Amino acid sequence: MRPSQGRGLLFSPAPLRGPAPISTKSSLPGCPGPAPDAIAPPPSTPRYTDPAPNPLAPPLCTGPAPRRPSPRRAVPLAHAEVGVGGDRPPLVLLHGLFGSRSNFQAVAKALAHRGTGKVLTVDARNHGSSPHHPLMTYEAMSLDVQHLLTHLGITKCILLGHSMGGKTAMALALQRPDLVERLISVDISPVSTAPVSEFSAYISAMKSVKIPDGLSRSAARQLADEQLRPVVQLPQLRQFLLTNLVEVEGRYAWRVNLEAISHHLADIMSFPAFHEPYPGPALFLGGSNSPYISPKDYPEIQRLFPRADVQFIRGAGHIVHQDKFQEFITAVLSFLPPP
Repeated sequence: MRPSQGRGLLFSPAPLRGPAPISTKSSLPGCPGPAPDAIAPPPSTPRYTDPAPNPLAPPLCTGPAPRRPSPRRAVPLAHAEVGVGGDRPPLVLLHGLFGSRSNFQAVAKALAHRGTGKVLTVDARNHGSSPHHPLMTYEAMSLDVQHLLTHLGITKCILLGHSMGGKTAMALALQRPDLVERLISVDISPVSTAPVSEFSAYISAMKSVKIPDGLSRSAARQLADEQLRPVVQLPQLRQFLLTNLVEVEGRYAWRVNLEAISHHLADIMSFPAFHEPYPGPALFLGGSNSPYISPKDYPEIQRLFPRADVQFIRGAGHIVHQDKFQEFITAVLSFLPPP
């Protein structure tokens, strides 16, 4: 395979062997139009659907490790919809670890405004407004999304997932290829990823935060930021984690289920074993400054997703859709089927 010489390719990957090699493409030029914060609203008003209230654990406390229940019980996921249905299958966006559906709000509005049809943003179990559950595996998270699709009467969709959400999307596509018209995995491969110890330290730091009752939200966030700083040294990462700090009746709690995430961190960092490939089109869209998709991952990508393209957006880190918003939107639109 001869790699593309476009501007966005950070390195030339080694050739892949086999009947259906992965192609590598350059990042795409920024699409015309307004900046992300100036994008016009989609044709329809967002519809927000929350399940039963999120059963937050007692504020900033710990408890015994959860037992491993059956993965066959789906969790009703909180979600939002923008855009109107069209000829394309709905586009379903899945966020990453410690995130929420709000991470993709601007992306969903931009795609809906450009005529992609209905776009759904979804809170994973133990995140955002979705219920807490002690089980946190990709098989379970895939089942949650399948349950949501059935509940909404969606028989086929286009899945886009970032990081943990990308692995959930890959698992669903491999388990139920009939439900997935095509797949976009944002800056993640179907292999084991970052060391568990790094995220264990973040979780421990979050658990150790102590905030007095009755503080204002800004004061509580400032105090939590100061307590996280010795372990979570990147300001952007601390601010991201602090989006999970919520007030409940005057007391502050983490809305993410830290116990379940901690107990299943090894599951989240790895990827389940699959033997049958996904036959549909797939796009692995990485950031050129991120290590999460590398040439050593290509054989496994090719084995499980033989129709995959691998693209890198120059100058983007792990959160590709935040670092290079317009280039990300262009890449996604170029991969979608014609209307």
